[in-house]
Amino acid sequence: MKNMNPKILIVDDEPAIRQMLIFALSSEGYDYVEAASADQAQKQIKNSNPDLILLDWMMPGLSGVDLARRLKRDPDSKDLPIIMLTARGEDHDKIKALDTGVDDYVTKPFSTQELLARIRAVLRRSGREETVESIEVDSLKLDMETHRVTIDQKPIELSPTEFRLLHFFISHPERVYSRTQILDNVWGSNVYIEERTVDVHIRRLRKLLAEHNFDDYIQTVRSVGYRFSKK
Repeated sequence: MKNMNPKILIVDDEPAIRQMLIFALSSEGYDYVEAASADQAQKQIKNSNPDLILLDWMMPGLSGVDLARRLKRDPDSKDLPIIMLTARGEDHDKIKALDTGVDDYVTKPFSTQELLARIRAVLRRSGREETVESIEVDSLKLDMETHRVTIDQKPIELSPTEFRLLHFFISHPERVYSRTQILDNVWGSNVYIEERTVDVHIRRLRKLLAEHNFDDYIQTVRSVGYRFSKK
């Protein structure tokens, strides 16, 4: 398995927004640093060398748009990808932001899954994200390009949802996730389905893995949720 830990700089003056973004990024395995102002952001860029910036438009002092314009004019930071986050969704606002050279524009409120997809796309375009070809745990292997799963080189037939669920668990071992967190990360926070849907899919996944003695890797944590852990 290749290591994929791009570092994301979160620039937002609201602590609650930063914490929400930190949870989403860390759940996907990204490293992160944060800044509450443009001045702090410029220091983090020099000290932390991030791979991408999530930049809020409306901040006290220097605005996100003005910071983006300054970064894109600086030879040392002009190639640093920037995704602008803002509640300003009018076309002329988007044009103003994109004209500064930012790579994408996401309007609040947004789903974490949409934002993560935008991050992956920008990182791929910029060449800053390694491609994870496969993930292996003991003899269990997920091929990310073909979406095939094998155990001891024998194919396991999973639905697309079961594949995403297994990929999520394997990518976040030893951490306990509630049903709500699993729904948000696997199905998306903008999809309205019942929490018991998670239980149904986990039962199906365990049944398929049980034929190869891998069902115990997905553990139930009473009154909390589920954890993926090696025996």
